[in-house]
Amino acid sequence: MPVIQIHLMEGRTEAQKEALMREVTRAAVDTLGVKPESVRILLQELRSGHFAVAGEPKYVEEAGKRAGSSSNGTGQANGHENATAN
Repeated sequence: MPVIQIHLMEGRTEAQKEALMREVTRAAVDTLGVKPESVRILLQELRSGHFAVAGEPKYVEEAGKRAGSSSNGTGQANGHENATAN
């Protein structure tokens, strides 16, 4: 049974989080050959300022300012630098 942890900065919509969980489940099914019912996803949202890079807290507003250069089409930063999966 795969257990997948995802950490995201707050600010995503419920629809975006649901789509992420569906796609991650699909990827686990396709690559690991498991049934969707066996995939567990733990999604944890980090409050603005509760995440730091090089000791400097990051805030949701900062991610929005970068959205123009690293946008995922939703008007929000893509968050790759803030996500981990185990």
